Amino acid sequence: MRKSELRPRDLYLNRLIAFQDTELVKIITGVRRCGKSSLLKLMIRHLRETGIADEQIIEMNFESMSFRRMTAEDLYDYVKERLPGNKRAYLFFDEIQRIDQWQDAVNSFRVDFDCDIYVSGSNAYLLSSEYATYLAGRSVEIKMLPLSFREFLDFHGYTVKEVKSPSGDMRKRIYAADDESYEPRELLEAYIRFGGMPGIADVGLDMDKALILLDGIYSTVVVRDILERERHRGQRQITDPDLLRKIILFLADNIGNTTSITSISNTLVNEKLLNQNRKGNPSVHTVQAYVGALLDSYIFYQIKRFDIKGKEYLRTLGKYYIVDIGLCNYLLGFRDMDTGHVIENIVYFELLRRGYDVAIGKVNSREVDFIATGTNEKRYIQVTESMNEPGTRERELTPLRMIRDNYDKIVIAGSCDYPVTQDGIRIVKLADFLLN
Repeated sequence: MRKSELRPRDLYLNRLIAFQDTELVKIITGVRRCGKSSLLKLMIRHLRETGIADEQIIEMNFESMSFRRMTAEDLYDYVKERLPGNKRAYLFFDEIQRIDQWQDAVNSFRVDFDCDIYVSGSNAYLLSSEYATYLAGRSVEIKMLPLSFREFLDFHGYTVKEVKSPSGDMRKRIYAADDESYEPRELLEAYIRFGGMPGIADVGLDMDKALILLDGIYSTVVVRDILERERHRGQRQITDPDLLRKIILFLADNIGNTTSITSISNTLVNEKLLNQNRKGNPSVHTVQAYVGALLDSYIFYQIKRFDIKGKEYLRTLGKYYIVDIGLCNYLLGFRDMDTGHVIENIVYFELLRRGYDVAIGKVNSREVDFIATGTNEKRYIQVTESMNEPGTRERELTPLRMIRDNYDKIVIAGSCDYPVTQDGIRIVKLADFLLN
């Protein structure tokens, strides 16, 4: 395994820099090993490059044994002793959720010292109501995800270039360090197989090494962020690792399908996915607690439905997507999956990276895969494996034709022989969407 390098993540770094030297506490959230620690280091490097002295930077990683038994009071004293005199301090706290009542210390830093505060954590209770009580209106969340396809190429040493085809069209080609070139779909297949965890770039696109890395990430999320978190927080404890794994496998096998807590419980029993010695079905409340823990650890994301004509969110079934398709492949054994749902999963997280709020759309009895809403824009998006068959084209275009407004309407297809605009609806290839 090659030594890990500090690679740029400009999308997130620029968001941090935009809030530098403001009163707001910068909170970086996301699944473990998605790059939060590296982002803090990138921000520290930026500070040094812009004239901030080393003595002004106080950096603590609470995964280190050095801070294992530290309390909130110890944290306060540690920082106070290292403040840089009359200069502003820049405080960096990585995986801060491991400190009980950490928010007391952070709030005190904000009140007592001239400082700029950056924290990271791998669990959603960083932004729980308890936390909000202390820093309501005084924090900003930077939501971090695994690598996009474009970042995946950068991390693995590939360069995207525009070249002229024999027909005169401009097309994208991807070049390796040795100048060997590839079609975008070839590298997209690797992205779909290996996923976007940054650590993959350190081991290379080697299946055996990638599996070891993904197993370590999965085990860490399950043990540290789910099985151990309740005993630290006084919440309902997740006590059954076997049930937890089976719920994880169910959700991974059903990405992009409409799913309810009741259907999960019923399926576990009907398909005999629970141990024979278990008495009765897991209650809906139990399954809800386990799914909630998975959402809190950022390994799965839930998306709700929105009635386009009624302009309201619906309480009917939503869907779940997994944060990294490589983790999904690891869990399900790299077997053949529903390609359409895999593409949906990739598009969903790409929309989140681009800053959109995303919902499932309902128009009459039809469904629109995604409604992506930005500050000043909205997009209606259908996602499909292919747009080459007439029947498929009609199925994907019909719901978009039913929407009577002037916002962008797009179909994103894994394969499409003739990307065009039809009835005002753009049809684009997945690779082009991800690279643009």
